[in-house]
Amino acid sequence: MTELPDFHLPHAEKIQWMVETDGFAVEPVAADTTADPPQPGYTYTIGFRDHAGYPDVVVFGLTPVAARGLIGLVAEQCLGGVEIPTDIELVGLLDNELRCRFAHVDMADWGHLFATAASWYGTEDFEVVQLVYPDRNGFLPYEPGFDQRMRFAQPVIGTV
Repeated sequence: MTELPDFHLPHAEKIQWMVETDGFAVEPVAADTTADPPQPGYTYTIGFRDHAGYPDVVVFGLTPVAARGLIGLVAEQCLGGVEIPTDIELVGLLDNELRCRFAHVDMADWGHLFATAASWYGTEDFEVVQLVYPDRNGFLPYEPGFDQRMRFAQPVIGTV
């Protein structure tokens, strides 16, 4: 029987490989149900500014694959010359004319959530925006009518 090669890479090398391959890396963070309050899973980018000319993006409550798909869509738009504004509601990025928002994250309060990015950037400051997306009924998490069952999955850490 042939022995499989060892593909174990140190984490920093995996991030470097993603940046070299795709132009940016995505870092999934598993949910922590033991925290008080519990913390949902989230995915964020590293190196997005250099690749797409846009702040790093964080998405809460989606699987890493789904979050990567949305982030890839943002990258395509930015690379195609679309200027995506921050801190206002947008229509047209998501299917079915659903609204979304890219909300600036206060790194003094929330920077601890992006440890791998902080390590990657070293002493360089970096910006993060949260991609806030609607529930099945089209409500954003900070609006009356938002599906309360989704509050845990998509906390709003960006400024809205």
